[in-house]
This record gives sequence, structure tokens and C-alpha cells, in this order.
Amino acid sequence: MIRYSLICDAGHSFDSWFRDSAGFEKQAAEGQIACPFCDSTKIARDVMAPNIAKPRDDAAQDLRMKLRELHDTVVAHTEDVGDRFPEEARAMEDGETERRAIRGRATFEEAKALLEEGIEILPIPGLPSDSN
Repeated sequence: MIRYSLICDAGHSFDSWFRDSAGFEKQAAEGQIACPFCDSTKIARDVMAPNIAKPRDDAAQDLRMKLRELHDTVVAHTEDVGDRFPEEARAMEDGETERRAIRGRATFEEAKALLEEGIEILPIPGLPSDSN
């Protein structure tokens, strides 16, 4: 697979993935690639910077280790309530259930609503993969 930066005849830039260079050429020649902004099918490759893997440095590796330790500590000391997170947070705030450390999932809209209701929450980002 190869990712190309593309540009349409109206100057809109976007990215797309192709099986290989020949796949891009064939699809572009047949008008099968459309600009997501204006639907133009006059598409060309845009200027791209090469993607060069950088060697890992010790500071980045140390930071990854500390993030993993922090993540593991949060997981070890909280209850996973999954998709019930918004309901559980509200129940604790309303005194319907005992206050405890919970974690789970909420959509952006659900998290925003909780904050607007004055319920303090803290997003926990996922861990970076080892390939990043």
C-alpha cells in the first residue's frame, strides 16, 4: 500500500491510499478518483515529503515507559464501567451510588454534557503504539 498526497485542478489537497503506483495511475486516468471537496476527477499527485523512519532515542523510550506505568496505575486503581461511564458518573454525582474511581468510554457529546453539568471528568488518552 502507498499513500499519496493528491491535488485537484481546483487546488484542493487531500490524501488517499492505493495498492501501488500503477493503481493510482490507472484510477486517475479513468476518472475514478474524486476530490472530496469539489468532486473534480482531474487529480494529480501533490508534492510529498519522504517518510523516513527515525531511530529511537533514549528520552522517547523513557517517556513511553513512564506513560505505560501511569496507564497501568490508573487501570489498577479504577473500575472499568465501559459504555455506562456517563450514567455511572451522574449516579455518583447525584448520590445514587457510592463515589469511587471509575473509567470507561463516552462520546465527545456525552463528555461535553457531563462537564456542562459540572461533573468533573478527565480523559485518559490511549497509549502510543511501539511503532510510533
